[in-house]
Amino acid sequence: PAPLPPAPLPPCPCPGLQLPAAPGRLFPPLPAASFPPWRGSTKSYFQLREFSFTLRDDVYVRFQSFGSPQELERELQRTNPYKIDIGAVYSHRPNQHNTVHQGAFQPQEKELVFDIDMTDYDDVRTCCSSAEICAKCWTLMTIAVRVIDRALVEDLGMRHRLWVYSGRRGVHCWVCDDAVRKWSPALRAAAVEYLTLVKGGSETVKKVNLSEPIHPFIRRSVAIVEKYFEAYALLGQDILGGPESWDKVLALVPEDILPAHREPLRGEFPKKRDSAQRWELLKGRMDAPCYADWEVMLQYCFPRLDINVSKGVGHLLKSPFSVHPKTGGSGVLSLCHELDTAGSDGEQEDGGETEPKRRVRDYKRTSLAPYVRVLEQFVEEMERARRGERLRRSDLQGEF
Repeated sequence: PAPLPPAPLPPCPCPGLQLPAAPGRLFPPLPAASFPPWRGSTKSYFQLREFSFTLRDDVYVRFQSFGSPQELERELQRTNPYKIDIGAVYSHRPNQHNTVHQGAFQPQEKELVFDIDMTDYDDVRTCCSSAEICAKCWTLMTIAVRVIDRALVEDLGMRHRLWVYSGRRGVHCWVCDDAVRKWSPALRAAAVEYLTLVKGGSETVKKVNLSEPIHPFIRRSVAIVEKYFEAYALLGQDILGGPESWDKVLALVPEDILPAHREPLRGEFPKKRDSAQRWELLKGRMDAPCYADWEVMLQYCFPRLDINVSKGVGHLLKSPFSVHPKTGGSGVLSLCHELDTAGSDGEQEDGGETEPKRRVRDYKRTSLAPYVRVLEQFVEEMERARRGERLRRSDLQGEF
């Protein structure tokens, strides 16, 4: 079986649960959007959704669509894809896109998605690189979830968020609010820009630059990062552990913040026991007031988002619970052995049970069950919100 992710996601995002009113919201709640004309029913909405399959030998099949969930299930059993990706809801059925007049086939809506990949942090982690992950660097994903989820709820007024492990080296977030799904690429890009502080490619040394006035989003993000910085960066990654690493940190501090202390610090650092003591020494030598310590903390710990993944309405993202073809792991955990055991036990208990019922019962005997329940609660909460909006609209129409 494939290994479990190195650490569980933090409990802060609670899909499917009622969230309290968020104090200090920077923007008004998202407006309720009317249902688009093609959404005459849930069935027609499903038929307009794109699915993509990755088959054996990296055969990539796009623009798959199905008349019903049962038809999708039958196709999955027939083709046995290595990976499943989910795309947008289109103006026409995706499997008929070649028959539609050129230009008429367009994506109409899609969840706002975020893909946070550990590879993007390679310049600030020393324990692993590329697709490798461990418990030390997984803290970066914990920070990312907490920072982004807080901002989505409190700053941007979003409600329906589903966070899942990507199956390999990061996490995915699906924002499913009705109004957000209809956002244009420009609005999606604006949201990612708002959530981005680390800017610049591999050739850029200093990637975080703060100036007055400090936005509330930055202050609230720093408050989250501070809780993890010592354990992750100073102890786990030892970012001031030797001359090469502390020169890297000193390069992030502007010249005017350490006008006469840069060279003396290089002589004093070896006298300190560890990175934590050297960090306190460094902060004490900074000319106040300044935000250089915040800039260092944010460059080492702040979430790094791929704007192209989030702004593209036609972009595909790996389905939650889909097995990752390169690791064999699902979006939550490995199941083959558990399913085999559950199936053997079930056959002994009741050999006359129908196959569909047994399959449902089998997954409930595995460690997948609580994660499926999280997904069910998430969908149930969305359905309750939709029913409430329909009732509200009905009441408003009755007043006129």
